[in-house]
Amino acid sequence: MGKRLQHFWLKLLFFFSVIGPGIIAANADNDAGGISTYSVVGAHFGVKMLWVLFLITFALAVTQEMGVRIGLVTRQGLGGVIRENFGVRWTTFAMLVMLIANLGTMTAEFAGIGSAFSIFSISKYIAVPMSAIAVWFILYKGSFKTTQKIFLVFSAFYLVYIINGFIIKPDFSEAALALVKPTLEFSAPFLLTMIALIGTTITPWGQFFIQSYVVDKGLNLRHYKIEKAEVFIGAFITDIVSFFIIISTAYTLYKAGVRITDAKDAAMALAPIAGQFAKFLFGFGLFVASMLGAFILPVATGYAICEAFGWEYGFDRKLREARIFYGIILLSITLPALLVLIPGLPLVKVMLLSQDVNGILLPIILIFVLKIINNKNIMGEHVNKPVGNIIAWLTVIGIIAATVVLVASTFFYRV
Repeated sequence: MGKRLQHFWLKLLFFFSVIGPGIIAANADNDAGGISTYSVVGAHFGVKMLWVLFLITFALAVTQEMGVRIGLVTRQGLGGVIRENFGVRWTTFAMLVMLIANLGTMTAEFAGIGSAFSIFSISKYIAVPMSAIAVWFILYKGSFKTTQKIFLVFSAFYLVYIINGFIIKPDFSEAALALVKPTLEFSAPFLLTMIALIGTTITPWGQFFIQSYVVDKGLNLRHYKIEKAEVFIGAFITDIVSFFIIISTAYTLYKAGVRITDAKDAAMALAPIAGQFAKFLFGFGLFVASMLGAFILPVATGYAICEAFGWEYGFDRKLREARIFYGIILLSITLPALLVLIPGLPLVKVMLLSQDVNGILLPIILIFVLKIINNKNIMGEHVNKPVGNIIAWLTVIGIIAATVVLVASTFFYRV
């Protein structure tokens, strides 16, 4: 009995020493762009897109698991594996796609910061530059991991949406039916919002981030079962939160005919739980989510690009030793912050459109991942199973099809 108990505690300790990549990567999807997109999905279309969320929960789990498996087998980040197997030209193309997508997402993070502070009547011209300086200072000083943990703790804010979802007493039977009954509108607003929903849940940067994370953490194939379970749990948790954000806005704002044009509109969905403090609660949550993304994205971008081209990287390097690494991080902070400071820029629209960029560019990165994961020379016996390929390819084809229909329908729309 004593040996069994000791074995149990050793296994439990082993489990907690390994977990992290899947939960963090999934949780970080609920950033400023995520909260805004899910809010718009519910407020503008009710529960009509819940079936999309249901399907992409499986796609998120499968694609993130593929990233983990490639990392455990190759002991390299995705950028390095692409360079080794596709050459410099394709690597440059893949890195350019990722950089565009990541700069768009960083713009969403700073738009989220600006929106959050606008609730407290603080100008974005003060909030955004101060936040950008804080992000750079903390990253440069190397206290990134500690700060990340702090913001992940604060992200327990998402529980508010789950509680709120029960307080408003939604029609759960209607919502459950919407999860399995596809509803499709061939209009630009619907298709753009649907692509944004996919792009904010399964992100190009997420594929690079989770693979680099397992390598950086020193994990190997003996950790695979735990990591696979963690990735699936992470996907489920993140989309449970997404589900409740959507129904919170669907059964409050959509029901009342309120369209989201700024953060104050989105905050109204929390009125049932927070009353007059709804705006403050939403503002705090949006700021935390934005800052979490603002810390992770520049680092993920710097690591991926530098690894892909063999440049020095890492916070253990001095500025003079890793100029390109720190330069990429600085660019990833400065350029999006400056874009958000453009006068009259509609911040909610920026957050939504940034996720469209993610969604449209996602198939390119997933095709690289699928080519790698099915290559026996790289993966050996750990190549993809047919089910994983089917789900991943359906995700790629679905996004491309939606984009084609969108372009064919119209080039302009109003959120």
